[in-house]
Amino acid sequence: MKADGGAIIEVRDLVKHYPLTRGVLVRRQVGAVRAVDGVSFDLRRGETLGIVGESGCGKSTLARLLVNLERPTAGEIRYKGEDITRLSRRALKAVRRNIQMVFQDPYTSLNPRMTVGDIVGEPYEIHPEAAPKGSRRQKVRELLDVVGLNPEHINRYPHQFSGGQRQRISIARGLALRPEVIVADEPVSALDVSVQAQVVNLLERLQAEFDLSYVFIAHDLSVVRHISDRVAVMYLGRLAEVGTDAQIYEHPTHPYTQALLSAVPVPDPTARGRRERILLMGDVPSPANPPSGCPFRTRCWKAQRVCAEVVPPLEVPERFREEGGPAAHVSACHFAGERPVPGGGEGEGGAPPDQAA
Repeated sequence: MKADGGAIIEVRDLVKHYPLTRGVLVRRQVGAVRAVDGVSFDLRRGETLGIVGESGCGKSTLARLLVNLERPTAGEIRYKGEDITRLSRRALKAVRRNIQMVFQDPYTSLNPRMTVGDIVGEPYEIHPEAAPKGSRRQKVRELLDVVGLNPEHINRYPHQFSGGQRQRISIARGLALRPEVIVADEPVSALDVSVQAQVVNLLERLQAEFDLSYVFIAHDLSVVRHISDRVAVMYLGRLAEVGTDAQIYEHPTHPYTQALLSAVPVPDPTARGRRERILLMGDVPSPANPPSGCPFRTRCWKAQRVCAEVVPPLEVPERFREEGGPAAHVSACHFAGERPVPGGGEGEGGAPPDQAA
């Protein structure tokens, strides 16, 4: 579903650092894990923003910050223009009704001692104004039907359902309060491929039916492309590149995005043989001790001295500015685009692109 309005959520310079302490009797902070380190983006009404990246890049921390399960170290999260990071608990309760979350693992996110009816109806206990007590049972039945489950199974327990059905229960619970935004933290990663497609199609149908905006977090680039209007690529707590699905998948400008896309499996053996494969050298740096300057420079084949000295801003690549290209496509790289490495060298960080065998 394409966005049809202005921004419903605005994130500005969002930071979440977890302190590292040392000592027995007297503990003192000796460092910090930079889980989210200065992230800014907008989520528009009716839009699906996909967020991708390797494990440990900060995607799930960002999701918890968006629904205020965690408080940020710095920065702002504005919902309809209001900074929700500074609200009182009472004021935040009203906001949480409109921003719900679907968790990654359907096996651990549902209470095994509660029936499906109690799980899906639990939001009404916290927000009784959303449904009169006498009508809650019927509303739960309607929600089960909406997500493709049998309303007659309302008294069953989570262990009596498959993984895909459990995730549908989680989605029904997320819809109970009729939110405007749903943050889905890798909602299909624990499911079989065929079930993944069913759940993604369900999310798309519900978005059109309930006028939802999604933040869809995943590591599967194929799934993200199928459902997203725009895509944000994260690396080591920062955004590396943001653009529409066509811009990111067809014209990636950041070396990290190019490396990720080069690793996506291609069914056609002929196309697979022609595709350029980018092999990254080294491991992902620790978020407790990230590199200076560009966080990706230690693995980048384009890296130069400026990459170690200056953090690249998230902006329209110079090549696009020269060509009058789309301002919506931004990249955090000093040498964004398909330019050769300055000076003809291989840079200081990683290996150059390699032809796949």
